[in-house]
Parts: sequence; C-alpha cells; structure tokens
Amino acid sequence: MNELLINGVSPLRDWLLGLGAIGVIVWIVLKILVIAMPVIISVAFYVVWERKLIGWMHVRHGPMYVGMGIFQAFADVFKLLFKEIIQPASAQKSIFVIAPLITLAPSFAAWAVVPFDGQLVLSNANAGLLYLLAMTSLGVYGIILAGWASNSKYAFLGALRSAAQVVSYEIAMGFALVGVMIAAGSLNLSAIVEAQRGNAGFLEWYWLPLLPLFIVYWVSGVAETNRAPFDVVEGESEIVAGHMVEYSGSAFALFFLAEYANMILVSFLISIFFLGGWLSPIQGWVEADVSPWVDWIWQGGWPWLFAKVFFFASAYIWFRASFPRYRYDQIMRLGWKVFIPLTIVWIAVTALMVFYGVIHRGA
Repeated sequence: MNELLINGVSPLRDWLLGLGAIGVIVWIVLKILVIAMPVIISVAFYVVWERKLIGWMHVRHGPMYVGMGIFQAFADVFKLLFKEIIQPASAQKSIFVIAPLITLAPSFAAWAVVPFDGQLVLSNANAGLLYLLAMTSLGVYGIILAGWASNSKYAFLGALRSAAQVVSYEIAMGFALVGVMIAAGSLNLSAIVEAQRGNAGFLEWYWLPLLPLFIVYWVSGVAETNRAPFDVVEGESEIVAGHMVEYSGSAFALFFLAEYANMILVSFLISIFFLGGWLSPIQGWVEADVSPWVDWIWQGGWPWLFAKVFFFASAYIWFRASFPRYRYDQIMRLGWKVFIPLTIVWIAVTALMVFYGVIHRGA
C-alpha cells in the first residue's frame, strides 16, 4: 500500500523539484498542508466524537440534528469563526492577538517529525525526539502571555496555574522519553519504532519493559493538555475559564484547536514510543504474501497506528466522562513527588536492562 502511494506521488514531486526554487517551496508547502489540513479536520470531528461518546456513556444523545450529528463539526467551526472578537479595553492588544498563535504554532510544528509509516514522514530528522521536546515545551509561552496580556486577575491566575501544571508534567514526560531513547538507542522516531520490531508480536513493544514510563507518559500527557481529571485550569468551579477567559470567536478557537491537536499528538506519540507505532501486534506470528491491501495486517502499516491513536484519543473522552476533578495540590504532588522520582529510577532500570540484554533492538 505504501509503495502504491509513493509511486503515485513521486511524479508530482519530481516535476515540482524540476521547477527550481519555486517548485521546492511549493513542494514543502504541499507536504505541510497534507499534514496540517487532516489535523484540523480531525480536531473538528474529534469534538463531535467526544460529545457523542460522552452522551452514550451518560445514556443521552449527542449531536443528532445537523446532518445526523456528523456535520455538527462544521457548524461549530462556522459559529466560532463568525463570532465577534472582543478585546478588553485595558488589554495589551498586540500580545493579546499573538498569544493564541504562539500556542497553536508549536502544536502544529511538532507534526513535522511524526512518522505515519516507515516511509510516510515530513522530516525524518535524526534528532526528532529533541525537536519534539522543544516544540511541545514552547506552547506554555502562549498560555502565559494570554493570561498576562488580558490584564485580568482571573486570566493571569489561570495562566500561572496552567504554566505550573504544564511544566511539571513536561518534566515527567521528558524523563519518560529518556527511557525510550535508552531502550531504542536513537533519537529518530522511525528508528524507535523499528527498534520494537521482532517475532514476538506486541510483546516486543516497549510498553512491557517500560511499563512504569508508559503509564507516566500517558497520565502526564492527559495532565499536560489540561484535560479531565486534571482540568482545574479551565474548571468553572475553580477559576472561571483559565488563561483564555477573555478570548472569544476565532481567537478562542485557536486555543481550542491547539488543545485538541495536542491531544491527538500525544495519542500518536504514545503509540509510537510504547506500542510499536505502525507495527502489527501479530508481527512474526503470521507469514504470508497475499496482497498489499491485506499484508499490512501482519506486516504492519499506518492503519495499525491509526487504530492505536483512536483508542487513546477515545480514552481521553473516557476519562472526562468517568473521573472527578483533582484538587490542584493533588495534581502538583502527583507530578513532582511521584512521577518524576519514578521516571528517574526507571531510567536507571532501563539502562541496566539494555546493558544486560533484556531489551533487544529490532528483529
């Protein structure tokens, strides 16, 4: 399947690159749009899926009138885009406008190094893991600036709480990825996936030897994106609506888009780092050569990656529908006193497992 896709795109790429500098720019823009547009559309339908799934869990209907609920995504987008953008009279207007863009840009830039398959990646950078850590840590600046530029004590307090929470759990996530890097012996995301290839199916993946880091990364990902049960930053019972309480219309939509894009990104990354990415859970158990449209089932392919991502993206919603909200002091205690010490200890354990050959890299 991948070869068919690549063979279909190669003539267009060769033609554009033959046009010189302009063709190179057009080719880069096209590759960016191929990733950015599906992410934006996925966010819109993710919101609909969230409302439907929570509705089913709570024994009620979700969206059901606009195109039987399917087109509710477009209705929500148009509603936000056409709403009036209201700025507080005392706000720092330039920073007030730029802050949502600073939050959104890193969440989209991070997708540049995310591989969807062995050959489907925008930039197969050798230091992709470092790039990811850099991009995902930049979004906090938009949160801080939004709270400060609003010139509102509620927005500013919400920004401080959000920044503290995001930074705290990013440290735990970073330490968890250090364990993955040690196990795979590479900073390249495609190489990390290939290091999980083998003949024992899903038992080759890193979720098993790195189980504590897998759990820490997943829970920290939920906390870092300010989602339930860690959504005290935007919890109405806590502090109004956090750093974006003064935002409306398309400016609010950018914060909304960044949050859901980050949720999808975390779902991709945890699948890549701990669950073999596009590798098949039955790799090595079945050997056959039938058709490129069927071989991915046992040989691996992007459908497996998307299935794993769908599970984790739905788990975000499951948590929201099931768990009560944490107190803020409980959130910070979990991050600093439990997750960070646990990840540091397991990094040492991972190094020992690699040294003594418990963890093998690749088939």
